[in-house]
Parts: sequence; C-alpha cells; structure tokens
Amino acid sequence: MRSVPIVDRVTDAFFALDTGFRFTYLNERAETLLKRSREDLIGRVMWDEFPQTVETQFPDGFHRAMDEQVPVSFEIYHTHLETWFEARAYPSTTGLSVYMRDVTERRAQETTVAQHAAVVEAIRDAVITLDRNREIVAINGATETLLGADRSALDGEHIETLTELAGIDDQHAVDIGRAITDVDVGNADRRQLELPYTGPDGNDRMGEFRFVPIEDDTATVAAVVRDITDQHEYDRVVTSLHEITRWLLESDDPEEICAISVHAGGDLLDLPISGVWLLEEEQGYLEPVAGTAGAHDEFGGLPRFNPGEGLVWDVFEAGEVERFDDLETVGELYNPDTPLRSEIIAPIGTHGVLMTGALDPHQFDETDVDLISTLVENTRAALDRADRERVLRDRTAELERQTERLEAVADVLSTDLKDQLTAVADALEDDTADEWEFPLAEDTVETTLDRAEGLVDDVREFARNASAVGTRSRLRLESAITDAVSESRLDADSVIVDGSAALRADPDRFVHLLETAFDSAVARADGDVNVTIQIGLVGFEDGGSRGFFLLDDAAEIPPNAHDRVLDPTHDDDTAIDGLGLALVRAIAEAHDWECTVSNGANGGTRVEIRDVTTLERRLE
Repeated sequence: MRSVPIVDRVTDAFFALDTGFRFTYLNERAETLLKRSREDLIGRVMWDEFPQTVETQFPDGFHRAMDEQVPVSFEIYHTHLETWFEARAYPSTTGLSVYMRDVTERRAQETTVAQHAAVVEAIRDAVITLDRNREIVAINGATETLLGADRSALDGEHIETLTELAGIDDQHAVDIGRAITDVDVGNADRRQLELPYTGPDGNDRMGEFRFVPIEDDTATVAAVVRDITDQHEYDRVVTSLHEITRWLLESDDPEEICAISVHAGGDLLDLPISGVWLLEEEQGYLEPVAGTAGAHDEFGGLPRFNPGEGLVWDVFEAGEVERFDDLETVGELYNPDTPLRSEIIAPIGTHGVLMTGALDPHQFDETDVDLISTLVENTRAALDRADRERVLRDRTAELERQTERLEAVADVLSTDLKDQLTAVADALEDDTADEWEFPLAEDTVETTLDRAEGLVDDVREFARNASAVGTRSRLRLESAITDAVSESRLDADSVIVDGSAALRADPDRFVHLLETAFDSAVARADGDVNVTIQIGLVGFEDGGSRGFFLLDDAAEIPPNAHDRVLDPTHDDDTAIDGLGLALVRAIAEAHDWECTVSNGANGGTRVEIRDVTTLERRLE
C-alpha cells in the first residue's frame, strides 16, 4: 500500500518553492485552495501562474525570507474564498516551505472582541470583569471616572479593593459578593442591586450594580455599575410631589395652597428663591401671595406685576413655562439691577404664576422644568378645586339665605294680607251701624285691596332675585327717578337729585327698586310729615366702588337694625308693612350690586347702592 506523505496529512495548505519561486510540491489542501493540480503547477513560477499575488504581501514576504534566510509570516485575505489565511514561509538553501492556515474564525473573534472592547470603552457605565478568584481582569475608562481610580493600579486586585475605594459598607459589600457568586455558579442569570457609594469628590451617590456571566478565557463575571443618583433623586422628588398633591387638595384656601406649593419648590426641589403670584381679577394685576424665606431675604418682599410689566407678566399671558438661562442676555427686565441670573417662570393656569430664580446663570435644566411643571399643574388643579368649592359654598349659602328669606316673605305676606283682609271683613260684617264707614282711617276698601295686590307684586319681585335680571339697557338716572316717583307714594317735589348720571340696568326692576325705597321712606314718616329724599353719586371722588345713595329725613332706622331691615321679617320691632328695603336689596343683588343701610351725618336713613360698574357721570 502506497504511503501518504506527512504534508498531505496536515490540514494546512502546503507547497514548496525552489530558489526561482517554482513550485516543487503541493499537498491536496493546497491543490484545493489554488484550484490547480500538482501536474499543472510543478516546475512553474508562482508569479506567472498567479499574477494576482504580485500585488499582495507574498512577493515581499517570500523575497525577504529567501534573501535573509529568516522565517516570515503574514495574514492575507482571499477575496474569492472570502477567507483569511495566515501564511508562514520557512527558508532553506533550496527554496521555501510555505504553510497557509485558515484563520477566518480567529480573525472574526478578534474583530468581535475589539468591537466589544470599543463599545465597553465608549459606554458611560463602569464595567469590571472578574475571574473565578474575584480578581479584576479588566475595567473600562468609565470605572476610572466613576471611582476616581487608575485602572492600571486595579488590574489583578480583588473586588474588595473596589468596594473599599467606593466607600461601600460591609453589609452591602457582602450583598455584592453573594450576587457575584450566584451568577458565577449558575444560580442566577443576572443579579441587580441598588446601593449607595461614595463618589471621587466625596459626595454620597447611588449606584445600580448589575452582575452577568460572561464567556472569556479568564473572566467569568462582568459587573456593570451605573450612577443613578439623579434618577434616584428624581424618583424621590416625584414621589414626594404626589404627597404634596394630597396636601394641596386637602386645602381650600388659595393662599394656603400657594404657600404649600412655593415651600415645596423651596425645600423639596431645592429652589430657595421662589414665589407665587395670583391674578387679582378686579384690578387685573399679579399680586404676590407666597414666597420662600430666601426670596424675602434677597428682595425684602416680592413686587406686584401690572399688565405688561416684566417677564413674569409676559409668561403669564403666553401660558407656557419658560426657562431663562442668563438674564443678562434678556431685555426689558422688570428690574434691570436684579441679582438673579437665571429663572424658571411657570403659569399656574389662569390663576397666576410660580417663579424660581438663582444667583448664577445656567442653574436650571430640563429636569427642573419638568418637576416645576408637575408642581404648578398640581397647584392649578388644587386652585381650580378650591374655586369650585368656594362657588359651591357661596351658592349653598345663597340658597339657604334665599330659603330663609322666602320663608320670611311668606310670614310677611300672610300677616299683612291677613290684617288687610280682616279689616275689610270686619267692615262688611258690621251692619249695626246706621251709616257704614270703612274703619281704616281715611283709607278705602279699594286702597286696602290695592295694598294687598302690591304685597303680592313685592313677593313676586323678591322671588326673582334668584335668577338673572332681564336685558340691561342704558338708563338716565333722573328719568328712572321720575318714573319711580310717579309710581310711589312720594310727592314729586320731595326728591333732590345732586348729579346727573347714566347706568345700565333692567329698566323695570331698577324703577321698582327706587319706587320701593321711596315707599319705605314714606312708611317711616311720622303722620302727615312730608318726606324729602336726597339722591347723589358715590365713588367718583374717593376712588371707591361707584354707586349712588338715597338719604331721607324720615324716622331714622337705629344702627342696631341696619342689617335686619334688609331681611324680610314680620315680628321685628323695626318692621313696616311689606318687604321694604329687603326688596331693594334683592333687586340690587340681582344686578350684582351691593346694598347697605346707614345713618346720615345729620340724621335720617342713608341707603347706598355700590359696585354699579356701569355708572357714569353726565355733564349737565
């Protein structure tokens, strides 16, 4: 049986060249690689048969080996085969022995390892690989940054060196050891811990430690450490904000809600210079209602912002949270000399704004904006709820008051009507008199019945207070007074009007208000004494709310009865027939005006109607 040469039994491709680079031998693997038979190649020059190799490393390598009589090796890529080969040439006096080994798999592994190493080096997490003895095999650059350590000094050190360097306490170090063991022996695919550690600057930090198994020649476990201090703090703050939301929603006082909000920003979010402004709806400016101690220490008090004043007003009108990184680059500041250099201003819906500032530029980031946005949104919800509850309380109180008034109206109506109708019945039944005469002073039955009908009208008018007034029109005050006098029991020449004015009101109800006020004064007159009523304007000279007054010289209502005469009752010592001033108040409040009763400087009773915002003086 023919023996097979040793070179034909090896897995590498092998061929031999003489000193003229002619093929003298090829094994079977070389024939396969070169796709030529021995018979075709033996005796032929390599460069002639394979001219494509001239532009590769073969000529330089083979000439060097032959000239210097030294072994050479190099790696070359075979494009057609998509294969990497390691070529090794061994010289002799008769030529070269060349071995070519397929190293494609090794090259791929090396490339992968290099890529992994590049990725590991590029990531911001610290990566530490350990062998079975818990000794450090390798660390990346992020580990040096995270711990402030030199990687060369840590190679080969036990993992305890790192835990001591990171200031990890003994119990947590034990937890780390257990996690590494669980992963190394296969009890777990991974372990994850969140533990406090000390940063290179000595500050307390929070780290996420992840341990995973790896397949490597030496390392068996990789530890990946991520600094989650900011995330941990963010989560803590968000959790606390939810608790603050509960406090906010437990309060129904707007100023208390704002105080909770601003102090949450100061203490929880570490924003020591903060304040809250709420819109004063009637006057239209932003009024400071709450501020941190730092804000008061820095400014000695928070300013009021009128429309168009400063960034606070601009942001409030725009309705979007704004961050200002450097106020020195911002124009039209409310206070150009402000010590603040950076700010966040956040609208609280339509209620107002929250502002926080810092003495240095670029002190806030998007996380601060997110947290403040959450805080002001919760504050807005609390203020909305407080407004709804206030409106509900006001409506409930008003309904209760209306109920009480209507009950009193029923008493007044039943008492007055009973008195009037009893008088008529008594007169009609008295048939013993020789000549029938109505027993009510100089009144007639017709007058008495008219009075009863008037009571019914008063009750109907009073009940209308619970609903909105009709269409308001522009009225001249003097014309309304004239119409009211003609319908009242007051003499036409008993009214003195101090000034000419105009206003918008429901014409019928406004005339009825004046008529009722006139009749109330007449009812308080003593016998046949004529009543004089002075009517003038208020709020134009003293800057108060606008309105008008009616001052009569009838019997004075004592101070202790000023409030009672505005509520209907039949058993009060100060009561008169009908609803009187209670009806005046009802019609005024239906117009959103305020009605008060006081005494004149020289006696008499003064009825004031205020908050008549449409009242205007007219030139004579």
